[in-house]
Amino acid sequence: MIVDERMVTFINSLDKGNTPFLDEIEKQALKDEVPIVRKATQNLLKFLLAMQKPKKILEVGTAVGFSALLMSEYAPRDCHITTIEKYEKRIPIAKTNFAKAGKEDKITLLEGDATEILKGLEDSYDFIFMDAAKGQYINFFPEILRLTATGGLIVSDNVLQDGDILQSRYAVTRRNRTIHTRMRDYLYELTHNEQLETTIMPVGDGMTLSIRIDK
Repeated sequence: MIVDERMVTFINSLDKGNTPFLDEIEKQALKDEVPIVRKATQNLLKFLLAMQKPKKILEVGTAVGFSALLMSEYAPRDCHITTIEKYEKRIPIAKTNFAKAGKEDKITLLEGDATEILKGLEDSYDFIFMDAAKGQYINFFPEILRLTATGGLIVSDNVLQDGDILQSRYAVTRRNRTIHTRMRDYLYELTHNEQLETTIMPVGDGMTLSIRIDK
């Protein structure tokens, strides 16, 4: 927890909620221990979508489809979402959820490794949501930047690793050291790349908002 738990509980108590179908997916995901975006992250996404009004969204990390459906619900009606997932057990669940929600024409699911899929995409996107394996963000970055339209927004979730990002590399458990190093590299790249203006926010498990500003 990177923000006081009582504060998070209070803020969440003011949440006006989602659609019943989104609530159902969220409840099942939590029961099945599938990681989905936290309440604070959901609310920030809704705000950003209302402000940015994107027409084309790219999501890296579909899981069971909750965040894609959330974005589709709160984005403009003519917005199309392309989402990428490689975990074979979750892909059928996501497809079923998209079908039940009647969003098959609004959401395109690309199956496979995002590292390879991103290289094959030629479109540009005005909103990109990064919510995949944290250790891969830095590897995805060159293609993500290429695919972001000028004025487009890159939103990266889970960047503060429950506060571990503050620690020395040797203070975190050995199995997390590679992810720790790569995430620090990613945050440095986002905040120092001349094509981006980035802010880091202690929302959920940490989020970055990066606007592409070609110079």
